[in-house]
Amino acid sequence: MVRYPLVEPFDEGVLETSDGHHIRWERVGSPGGKPAVVLHGGPGSGAAPWWRRYFDPERYCVTLFDQRGCGGSRPLASDPDADLSTITTQHLIADIEALRELHAVERWLVLGGSWGSTLGLAYAVAHPERVSEMVFWGAVTTTREEVDWLTWTMGEIYPEAFASLRSLVPHVERGGNLTIAINELLLDRDPAVHHRAARAWCDWEERLAALTGPPVASPRYADPTFALGFARLVTHFFGHHAFLPSDGISGHLDAIRDIPAVLVRGRLDIAAPLGVVHRLVERLPLATLHVVEDEDHGGAEVTDGLIVRATDDFAR
Repeated sequence: MVRYPLVEPFDEGVLETSDGHHIRWERVGSPGGKPAVVLHGGPGSGAAPWWRRYFDPERYCVTLFDQRGCGGSRPLASDPDADLSTITTQHLIADIEALRELHAVERWLVLGGSWGSTLGLAYAVAHPERVSEMVFWGAVTTTREEVDWLTWTMGEIYPEAFASLRSLVPHVERGGNLTIAINELLLDRDPAVHHRAARAWCDWEERLAALTGPPVASPRYADPTFALGFARLVTHFFGHHAFLPSDGISGHLDAIRDIPAVLVRGRLDIAAPLGVVHRLVERLPLATLHVVEDEDHGGAEVTDGLIVRATDDFAR
């Protein structure tokens, strides 16, 4: 067993924001344990129960929450009248801070995966005094370089699958913002238009999930409501490059240079260039990057073991 057994929350509730969002949250572990917060990926995947298993429930008090627009939070990004203008990285950072204050936490460990690592780094550089340690897997920073890699560069590796995605917006030339163009289709009020775009984007996600062999269908995309909300949020955040300037994270690393950190990436993770994270860690003296040779973006047993080892070490 690599991860801890699944435990049930000892507390849960809803955070109401001033702009009409209801953020579902839960707390697991020991009420007096070391504080931690989980930032799920996607964007739009939701805080699934398996996230709880990265922490020793005897030593941690962990806050998990569904980010705006997904999971048990409301309104959903899949709603016909969804307003994505109130779902940005800055809004999510404010939600993290509101949850920290709600639970009377001074500082906490931040654990994030994939998109959650971008959000975690953005939160840390904005509020370094509130972060005790950082643990990120599938680490990315969602810069334009990385988003272009996810689309145009990977399109050279999987030209057949990419041609299907590109066929939705043939007017967008290489170098253009493909994710924004697809997001516009996803927000079209015609169900035939937005569901077709959602299916196409989720097909592309499935293609990138494995380096070789045929794509493996993800059960969660079989739900058209989930697929639509997920695709809307992903293309919304990616199309705006995480709502951060190009140096929004890399230009502020001095703020987090004294925060211990563990980052994990699979060598076979083709969803983003590994070099971006490697260069980032080179500038953080207390950060360690583990490159797992035989695992991809989703990670597996080795990645899980490294994450659990990190949370265990930081609990001492």
